[in-house]
Amino acid sequence: MADPTGADPAGAGPAGSREPKQFDPHILDSTVIARPLLKDLAKLGDATPVNVVIDLNLAFHGGRDRAKERVRDLVAAGLAASGGRAEDAGVDERKTELSDQYVFARLTGAAIRVMVRLDAESARATDERRVIHRIWPDFEVRALLTHSVSTVKADAARTSFAAGGRGIVWAVLDSGVDETHPHFKKYSTLGLTAPLRHRDFTCGPGQPEAPLTDDFGHGTHVAGIIAGELAAADLATAAGAATPARIVAVSRHKDESDKVVQDAIELTDIRGIAPECTIVSLKVLDKNGRGQVSNLITALEDVLRVNGYGKDIRIHGVNLSVGYDFDPEWFACGQSPLCNVVDRLVRSGVVVVVAAGNTGYGYQDTVQRGSVLAGLTLSINDPGNAERAITVGSTHRDMPHVYGVSYFSSKGPTGDGRPKPDLVAPGEKILSCGAGASLQKAKAATAEALYLEDSGTSMAAPHVSGAIAAFLSIRREYIGQSDEVKRIFLSSATDLRRERYFQGAGLVDLMRAIQSV
Repeated sequence: MADPTGADPAGAGPAGSREPKQFDPHILDSTVIARPLLKDLAKLGDATPVNVVIDLNLAFHGGRDRAKERVRDLVAAGLAASGGRAEDAGVDERKTELSDQYVFARLTGAAIRVMVRLDAESARATDERRVIHRIWPDFEVRALLTHSVSTVKADAARTSFAAGGRGIVWAVLDSGVDETHPHFKKYSTLGLTAPLRHRDFTCGPGQPEAPLTDDFGHGTHVAGIIAGELAAADLATAAGAATPARIVAVSRHKDESDKVVQDAIELTDIRGIAPECTIVSLKVLDKNGRGQVSNLITALEDVLRVNGYGKDIRIHGVNLSVGYDFDPEWFACGQSPLCNVVDRLVRSGVVVVVAAGNTGYGYQDTVQRGSVLAGLTLSINDPGNAERAITVGSTHRDMPHVYGVSYFSSKGPTGDGRPKPDLVAPGEKILSCGAGASLQKAKAATAEALYLEDSGTSMAAPHVSGAIAAFLSIRREYIGQSDEVKRIFLSSATDLRRERYFQGAGLVDLMRAIQSV
């Protein structure tokens, strides 16, 4: 297999050329042994056996069968030269026989390094090509329960571009964020430095603020989609446990009698779309998930003040998974006080992401059948009607091309004929942090529950917030250019081939957005 870089691992010109007369063992190791495996070996040490995939050089003389035999010899020699054969080390013959291109084995780090050197020395002595192209870790595969991270390509963006949201601050206007949830510990997601501070806009004069509590649970769920990360190993370390801890989530399904049943499932890890992003909790909803528009307006104006009205942007984006049904009798569409302050905030350089609403499904009167259930257009909620906001509808968690736009997702156009929503993102059965009353319900399934499932455009919006936070963390020249950020994400979205007023520009695609600029 040719090296995609075109460089020979030993520094001897184009891939496939013969080995040089001299080679640097350190350079050889770092180019033949894949970087993730080198990191594992550095952590575990050279005496611990690890599972590996040995990628054969397809240009090796004699073909693939001979290459496999040569690798078997190298495995035996490597184990012998590195101190003897470990009991569980060696080639996995069953899997290897099923593959045309790979040899699967369990080897110590010392044996791997010896193999690489013996292979290079043999090629040098015989003036032939090496047999090993690359040695990879045999990655552990598991059921991907948090599918939506992959759906918006946040996992690929983090691997390829290190787009993790570091240095970006996102305000969550919701029911608060539970600071005790372990999901927010690893990257100090809720840790702020002045003048940034968490605020509570639900309390009356003289009452103590509590922005880092969440009796309702909605805000914590939203924040966990945007940022934070938890692995079972980290949870065990924090608890001082000697054995690995369990991360338990609760999902739901309907049984044969149409009854909703809760299921406890176990996770190895879970992360937000931009795990390293910092969250500012601006509490605008009370313990019952209710609040006044004035709470939102004052919170948004507070972001304006903190940012010096655009002169010094400290809060880069805002997520609004809250809103209310729009009634055109109250204000011209998109011109309500809340929409006006949203547009003003966007003009100051802050990206504002808003849930489209869950009112896209209801009743319509027909001549033949009377009142029937149907999708409802003109159902975008405020402040999703704000012209400059990025208004987000919902799609399926991991099969958006098949299932399209969620039946409940509010649909455009706006009351005055503008195209909305702008984007869609996963909003069905999304796993994220549990807190407050919603977590207590989940604990009926298991007392260990930390995460739970929820659906709605409230879950879709933070996927877009997280994607934009990840984007800004590596494309920092676009900080403060909120209109341009919106243009980039709309122009790079994936067309699901649905009606424009259902899907907007399409499914948010973080990788394509990054690569488009």
